[in-house]
Amino acid sequence: MSETLPPKGALPRILVLSAYDAASHRRWREQIKTLCPDYDWHHLALAPRYFRWRIRGNPLSWLNEPLVKQRWDLVIATSMVDLATLRGLNPHLAATPCLLYMHENQFAFPVSSGQNASVDPQMVNLYSALSAEQVVFNSAWNRDSFLSGVSTFLDRLPDQVPRELVDQLRHKARVLPVPIEDRLFLDRPARPLPARPHLLWNHRWEYDKGPERLLGLLQVLRQRSIPFRLSVVGERFRQYPKVFDQIREAFDGRIDHWGYLENRASYDQLLSQADVVVSTALHDFQGLAMLEAMASGCVPLAPDRLAYREYVPGSCRYASHDQEPGREAEAAADQLACLMAGRPPECVPQAWRASRLAADYRSLFDQMIAGQAPG
Repeated sequence: MSETLPPKGALPRILVLSAYDAASHRRWREQIKTLCPDYDWHHLALAPRYFRWRIRGNPLSWLNEPLVKQRWDLVIATSMVDLATLRGLNPHLAATPCLLYMHENQFAFPVSSGQNASVDPQMVNLYSALSAEQVVFNSAWNRDSFLSGVSTFLDRLPDQVPRELVDQLRHKARVLPVPIEDRLFLDRPARPLPARPHLLWNHRWEYDKGPERLLGLLQVLRQRSIPFRLSVVGERFRQYPKVFDQIREAFDGRIDHWGYLENRASYDQLLSQADVVVSTALHDFQGLAMLEAMASGCVPLAPDRLAYREYVPGSCRYASHDQEPGREAEAAADQLACLMAGRPPECVPQAWRASRLAADYRSLFDQMIAGQAPG
């Protein structure tokens, strides 16, 4: 099929490829389209299911897509896209600048029980990053864990490994977060926490978000007779860790909201009403749920690990004990008690505001379209 050429004077054409269009990925691609209207946006997206097939099969799924055959000024692929294979199957894309946006990386992503360990997802990430002209991460922790993971992976290979590969990847890597919408930033000045704070846990109901650690924290708070109200409102799937049922049964009398809020306005209202947003996560590549709640005025309570070190004040982070959940629950309770005893710090993540990040996105796109190496 021949390329379709745009008319002269047309806006720069950008194709966004989302091979596993989960809610956060969809939100991001819709955001950048809204933040950067001076481009002609198009996208291809695959449903977020059949993980193994999606991450290896997306070039086949898009093999006969007319949009892939067209001419583009810039291609933006998300981290599940097998960009190297896609460009190989569509040679005209070899001359098109490609940006890889890493929402997550498979070198740091946990393997759940029931999954077979495989290097295939890691190899897709690696080859895609090598193929792209620019690799953008949503947090410094995501970038650093990717580069560290690649280095460790290469050390395990028997021979013929390029020595400068990690340095090459580091040179074209940069951090540009998923923005937080301006409407979520509320004028809620820092104030002492109430004697019975409203705790919000608003993460996906999955094992890597540490629900067992949430139960441990709540049990410690009850043992210490620290009063609290609780809302657990993250996205729930058909199969979810049964510890959530234990939490609901054990703390039913303290629960304000339970389960996923389909209505966005209701969720935003809850963000504005809660006092403390809690994370017990073992993996979180940026932490949109935390950032949203912080923008709305919640005081964060998060472990001292992952991307949280980039925006959660030290006085709001509790000691991380990955292998000792009981000890970590005690540390989290200690930190909450300290926050209740004093005046929490200002925690609004202004640098993640969409209107502040828009110019960075536009500058990056323009430089890539012009064939310049972004600074």
